[in-house]
Amino acid sequence: MASEAVVLPVPGPHGGREVRISSPGRVLWPDSGITKLDLARYIVDVGEAFVAANGDRPLSLQRFPDGIDGEQYFSKNPPKGAPEYVRSVMVVYPSGRSHPQLVIDEPAAAVWAVQMNTVAFHPWPSRAENTDNPDQLRIDLDPQPGTDFDDAVPAALELRAVLAEAGLTAFIKTSGSRGLHVFAPIEPAREFLDVRHGVIAAARELERRMPDKVTTSWWKEERGERIFVDFNQANRDRTMAGAYSPRALAHAPVSCPIEWDELERTDPTVLTIGTVPARLAATGDPWATMPEHPGTIDTLLGWWDRDVAAGLGELPFPPDFPKMPGEPTRVQPSRARKPG
Repeated sequence: MASEAVVLPVPGPHGGREVRISSPGRVLWPDSGITKLDLARYIVDVGEAFVAANGDRPLSLQRFPDGIDGEQYFSKNPPKGAPEYVRSVMVVYPSGRSHPQLVIDEPAAAVWAVQMNTVAFHPWPSRAENTDNPDQLRIDLDPQPGTDFDDAVPAALELRAVLAEAGLTAFIKTSGSRGLHVFAPIEPAREFLDVRHGVIAAARELERRMPDKVTTSWWKEERGERIFVDFNQANRDRTMAGAYSPRALAHAPVSCPIEWDELERTDPTVLTIGTVPARLAATGDPWATMPEHPGTIDTLLGWWDRDVAAGLGELPFPPDFPKMPGEPTRVQPSRARKPG
């Protein structure tokens, strides 16, 4: 139920700010009764770590005006009336079109986004000052039907070893759903296509080591009961929920950074808006040191070149992308025309 507006103090730079939350009693998660004000207070509680992970990046807001069971839409450019501390940066989309995209620099900007009925935050893997060159390599381990979070855990551990062999330091978080997100900080010296090729090279190496457990098959009919290594999340304008972002699922989970040594005992269903602030206060941010460990994708690109020479080339792009050089057909195997 809507109620009178609340002015919420938000700590941060410049002595903090006050953000007005209208309809604070609006229920966003019906099953748990979590309101818009509850969400705003969650962002205040995790604000410093949230901005460290998601700030200074082009950002898409996943907005739910009537709660998570209602209609949703993605908002990229700042709407009219955005406060002066919410900025934007020009980005280039796969179509070649340029457009301004939101950037968050302080916790108050994230709380303002909640005021705009944002539930999930989706940051780019590149910084606002250099949007064309990612400073994060990201790999989404996506459980397929017949598999679950527990199946993604050994894949993540082996992927960590693969990335270490390529000279990269891996960090991990829950997706907020059934999967896991593995990140590695990289020097922002390569364009998106190069980073995509680095991700594919790592994914193929992981697939060689765990052929019965993981797959790089883009077509769902070919994946089987395996963990899909989603290489297409590495493309320009492809994002995943950011660290500490809530997700639009009934129990109000959070995409939560964790330490590698706690992965095998992690239950992602208990990492929620209600529990993550206390966890963060007690244990600190597992991603706090991420900017201190940038690597290069040179070794991964060497693996890519090796695989291309062996006959393994480009993989399909998402359907809304223009046809890309060297890309195989985008017709799923069961519908492909048979020779003769």
